[in-house]
Parts: sequence; C-alpha cells; structure tokens
Amino acid sequence: MAVRIEITSPELLGFALQQGRLVRGASQRQLADQLGIGQKWVWEMENGKPGLLMERLFAMLDATGVRLWAEIDDAALDAVDATDGAVDAAAGDEERRDG
Repeated sequence: MAVRIEITSPELLGFALQQGRLVRGASQRQLADQLGIGQKWVWEMENGKPGLLMERLFAMLDATGVRLWAEIDDAALDAVDATDGAVDAAAGDEERRDG
C-alpha cells in the first residue's frame, strides 16, 4: 500500500521527502552523499525553506488549479509498517490507495 500526500506548500513537500528518506532508513548525510550535495541542502528541503523557486512554483500551482501529489512507493513501505509509522501519524491530508 502506497502513501499519497497532496503537496500544497514547501513544508508539505519537505515532509514528504523526509518521510521517503526515513522509510528507506537513510540519514540526511547518506542521502546527501548519494545525491552529491551537502547535508545542509537536504535539511533545508525537508524543512520547507522558503525560496523564490518554491514561492513561484506554489503560486503557479494555485493560479492554474494544478494539484501536486507525492507518493511513497510500495517498495519503500514494505520495509516498515506504515500504519504505525511517522508517515501515517503526521500526514493529516493523506489519501491511501491499495497498491
């Protein structure tokens, strides 16, 4: 079963990215190394750091009526019991669908 979250803000995008990383058992440092970026950048993304790109992206989504969704895939969720995990507890607007 995949977990699906509507992304309506930079903070929710960061939350979804963080949960995807956590269910895979990776630290911020490990993800940063894998991507060839600094750990600070991962932290900033996960915390919804405001920036011009994010502000414009979410303004355009709102203005055009486009909805953005993030889905944590089944393979990642197989590694944890998502019904008891942080994804389930913290994502109030999530939608679930059978995989």
